[in-house]
Amino acid sequence: MGQFLLVDSRNLDGFEGLQQAVHGSHVDVMQLGRGRLRGTLSHVGIGDFSLSIGTFNVGMRTQRVASDDKLIIGMLLAAEERVAHWSFDMQLNDVLVIPPLLEHDGVFHGASAYAAMRLNLNDVASLFGGEARLSDPDTWRSRGHFRADTANGAIATCRLVGIMSHLRINGLGLTPSTAEYWRRSIAECMAINVMSSLPPDDRGWLPSARRLIRRVEDYLGTTGNRPLHVSEICAALGVSRRTLHRAFQEVFGLGPVSFLRHKRLCTVHSILRESAPGSTTVSAVAMEQGFYELGRFAQYYLAMFGERPSETLGGVTSQTTGERVAPI
Repeated sequence: MGQFLLVDSRNLDGFEGLQQAVHGSHVDVMQLGRGRLRGTLSHVGIGDFSLSIGTFNVGMRTQRVASDDKLIIGMLLAAEERVAHWSFDMQLNDVLVIPPLLEHDGVFHGASAYAAMRLNLNDVASLFGGEARLSDPDTWRSRGHFRADTANGAIATCRLVGIMSHLRINGLGLTPSTAEYWRRSIAECMAINVMSSLPPDDRGWLPSARRLIRRVEDYLGTTGNRPLHVSEICAALGVSRRTLHRAFQEVFGLGPVSFLRHKRLCTVHSILRESAPGSTTVSAVAMEQGFYELGRFAQYYLAMFGERPSETLGGVTSQTTGERVAPI
């Protein structure tokens, strides 16, 4: 996966700006509501993968003529009035699937906000690895509407908006490995709402928890210090998210997301501890390890290590005692 190819954000002044509502895809737009359209449109792109978030203040009719073989997965972030795509009436946080080469139409009856993820169909195998239904390209070949769970949907929307805000500001400074982490984080926000709409799948054998954990840790050992997303581990080991969660709960008493966050915090601590003051910044190291909410990161860090990250970076090691002391 390549580095970020696009980070773009602009204000809209007229409905014509929404013709590029989804990065790389032309949409025919007609304004329905009265008044001057105002809004924003933001895109981030990683290789052939992109995330677009748009907001607008009046009703809109959209029509997309299939012009490429990309899969589009959209989410309704906000709506003052009714929103319909095809024959589906959308509720907040619902997910819409627009398969490759399929025409699409939508009607927004009032001010709304949306997110749209555009990717190659063949990428779902790695992006949603471990979840058999989501990693199968055939799952995405038909148009679909997935009803979001109220609580999980709100969390997913908040995360998606937060990620976009962070990448808009810091995206150009990301490395390829960190960009891959954010690509998976974006996809998971959509997957959460799709999975909540699917019936549970409890089939299959649960491997020995400790054996599975050992496989996970062996895999972590091959990836160095780059941040890892749960979906990458599931894809690499061929296990479902549910199976992985059960194993981590049995062995550690916490889920894989919390475990990976602890690992990333430890990596940040080690990097800060080994860095000379002035050679780097806390925010740069935190971002490299996948933390974009720096306030929350600082809370996690303080709770885990009993000191602030700036104190770790500012400390020195006594050559005689080997103890960490504050610089004079």
